[in-house]
Amino acid sequence: MSEFDDLVRNITTCELCILSKSRTRAVPGEGSMTPSVMFIGEGPGYHEDQQGRPFVGAAGQFLSQLLASIGMSRGDIYITNMVKCRAPNNRDPLPGEIEACRLYLDKQIELLKPKIIVTLGRHSLARFFPRETISKARGKPRRWNGIIIYPMYHPAAALHQQSLRHVIEEDIKLLPRLLQEAENPPPKEEPGPHQLNMF
Repeated sequence: MSEFDDLVRNITTCELCILSKSRTRAVPGEGSMTPSVMFIGEGPGYHEDQQGRPFVGAAGQFLSQLLASIGMSRGDIYITNMVKCRAPNNRDPLPGEIEACRLYLDKQIELLKPKIIVTLGRHSLARFFPRETISKARGKPRRWNGIIIYPMYHPAAALHQQSLRHVIEEDIKLLPRLLQEAENPPPKEEPGPHQLNMF
């Protein structure tokens, strides 16, 4: 996928925003090049910045456990972030930083063509549904440009607030069913009742 390779090179050498000045490494993303599911987080943390890989710290370990709980692995999906460079002191990405990285994220979605995008946290959710709050949107799939968007809390939220761990573990359980829906959609003229309930 030479076009994707070019995109990765552009991300790793990007200087469109101030985050490029303080990063150790940009973190384009990784995983399957033909993913049915794409996970989008917020931005790299310390370990990601050091290794140039997404979700390799404690939140990433939890995400790997979540995937394993539904019979999936990181190799089955593609995972990236809203911004590709770490923000100083792990602060929230600023609107201008998110906007600078938007063309990269949009191109990743265009080239990878996922059937489902799992948004992890509020910044990722806001990319698709800017007026939604994560507490109300989580666990409720909806469609966006023909793609199923499935909002979840960021795995890091469970590290800071233990009560959210169970919520995240429950929300991930719906993903196999969503994937089945996406890969085997019922005929449009005869939608099944479960489809109507889901969306």
